[in-house]
Amino acid sequence: MITDEEFRRISVYMKDRYGIDLSQKKVIVNGRLENYMKGERWNNFHEYMDAVEGDKTGELEKILVNFLTTNHTYFMREFEHFEYFKHTVLPWLKVKAGRSRDLRIWCGAASTGEEPYMIAMVIADFFGVEKGQWDTKILATDISTKVLRQAMAGVYSAEQLKNLPDQWKRHFFKSIAGGTQYKVTEELKQEVIFRQFNLMNRIPFKRKMHTIFLRNVMIYFDEKTKQELVQRIYDALEPGGYLFIGTTETLNRNTTPFEIIQPSIFRKRE
Repeated sequence: MITDEEFRRISVYMKDRYGIDLSQKKVIVNGRLENYMKGERWNNFHEYMDAVEGDKTGELEKILVNFLTTNHTYFMREFEHFEYFKHTVLPWLKVKAGRSRDLRIWCGAASTGEEPYMIAMVIADFFGVEKGQWDTKILATDISTKVLRQAMAGVYSAEQLKNLPDQWKRHFFKSIAGGTQYKVTEELKQEVIFRQFNLMNRIPFKRKMHTIFLRNVMIYFDEKTKQELVQRIYDALEPGGYLFIGTTETLNRNTTPFEIIQPSIFRKRE
């Protein structure tokens, strides 16, 4: 069982590097790491963290992050966001980016890929036959290499796709494994660029984004970390650009630079 001192060491490490607040999650941290640590023959969590911090390749740190980040998502999650995106954001974008025909959309907590693929399907629906005339590629990032591998593979069970409209299922997925699984078509897969990125780092985009989806990730950050991230997100958006966060998340009305459109939809003033 992890000691208080060992737990503090791990939670401080994750907070300093990734902004993730694990301070109330001792049982979860122990449960997720204990069997792995024993299997790799470390005698205790201090010995394990010595190995993580001393590993110049960074592989042990990646494994630690994969164990300690929660990635729960599904197709059609908080679908009201995609409705708003289709009926309000995309018409605005079609005018704003009418000359360049270049949409700049970032999904900052891509997890296993359901969200960025959803965004891509909504865009395909909106533009229809005009889509080929636009650069509609979506940047999708996550800190976990494990979930990004799943996202890039683009394979989902029939159960995971049960809430998708039939027309999307037919058009964007191929049935495999005797109909028990579905694979994202190459056409859809090419619409999403997956990359590993730590939200605590400087946002490196050369050009500002039109829309940022950052849903259900800030629940893991304390208020100070969240405010600093929101300011970086604000600075990374074009004037008039939109931010979507999870429906159970909030931004402080008194400190946020954003205009509040709906409780989980925000806009940078034009």
